[in-house]
Amino acid sequence: MKITIRDLEPGEEEEVIVKCDEISDELQKLLNRFKQGKGKMNVYKNGEIYFIEPDEIFYFESVDQKVFAYGRTDVYEVKSKLYELEAELPVNDFMRSTKSMILNLNKIKSLTPAFGGRYEALLLNGERAIISRQYVGVLRERLGL
Repeated sequence: MKITIRDLEPGEEEEVIVKCDEISDELQKLLNRFKQGKGKMNVYKNGEIYFIEPDEIFYFESVDQKVFAYGRTDVYEVKSKLYELEAELPVNDFMRSTKSMILNLNKIKSLTPAFGGRYEALLLNGERAIISRQYVGVLRERLGL
């Protein structure tokens, strides 16, 4: 792979050009991060737009075809779908924990085995989240359990 970086001429706009045979999953994630900007996410609350770092979010949850981002105390609406967030968020920090939730692994205080092969995560903000048995293997791998 060849990477070329050059200084902008006065008045010239920043530009990224990608030449490839096909867009791999890894390249798509990189492109999504470029589109997102400096790592901040656009989230919405009471008609206002907020710009927050993904690591401020404890989890994302889909409810009634809307996606919400849960912070320490605030809840925001996100315009992206869960599968889009899953592709954009840092893989080492976030993982799908149920069909309707993406969990920030850095916000887990403790894990408890639950009925049916699931786990229950106690988060740093005191909330509890379920990791369904479908995703327990991924959880164990990511946390080195």
